[in-house]
Amino acid sequence: MSHARATFHRLSRAKQNRILRVAIEEFSERGYRGATIDAMVQRLGIAKGSMYQYFGSKKGLFLFVFHRTVEMVRAHLKEVKARTSDQDLFERIRQSLLSGVAFIQSRPRIFTLYAKLLHEESVPFREELLRTIRGHAVHYLMSLLQEAKEKGEIRKDMTLEAMAFVLDAVMDRFLQAYALPHMDGDLGLHRASPEEVARWAGEIVELVRSGMTEPPGSMKSPNDLPTPPLARTADSHVP
Repeated sequence: MSHARATFHRLSRAKQNRILRVAIEEFSERGYRGATIDAMVQRLGIAKGSMYQYFGSKKGLFLFVFHRTVEMVRAHLKEVKARTSDQDLFERIRQSLLSGVAFIQSRPRIFTLYAKLLHEESVPFREELLRTIRGHAVHYLMSLLQEAKEKGEIRKDMTLEAMAFVLDAVMDRFLQAYALPHMDGDLGLHRASPEEVARWAGEIVELVRSGMTEPPGSMKSPNDLPTPPLARTADSHVP
């Protein structure tokens, strides 16, 4: 859903992108509650009424910004998935982490906007928007996991849903620590050097690998396990 009216779509692509850029900056800096149409039109040099013609309200503008930025993230993930299609799951996870950092570096305000959405309860349809974000993330991870399962790269005694949940939590937390100083916990990941980011990504992937795969011969079926000693019956205590 666009949330932008036909009047906006009749603008040149350059004007559309400029409005989008200023709106992203305003919402990411001030949050939904603090952002104002007045501040945006002053920066854009357009009439206030034009913004209402384009989006109807501040809520309409915010929803437009949200869905447009989600499209950017999805396009980025699609590119990562295609580029790593010949790699195993764990290299694809590593590349996803590094690409996430690269995305934050090139579009830092989009991640800041996401962080505002996480913590600002006044955002309209906040729960629905957060479900949308998590849904796209889980869909991406489930597609990688399904391919890995078909290739025999991951253990079979755990559900893909559980694996996707863990991956989503770890990867999201990794990117938050890199992007936001208060989420780093003095671990040294916030705005770390490329070498340090690569080290973190590699160690995280190895931890994930150790939980999602089994060393050869380590998996035993219940029938292969030794039978525990039978408990002594009451009669065995009789002299």
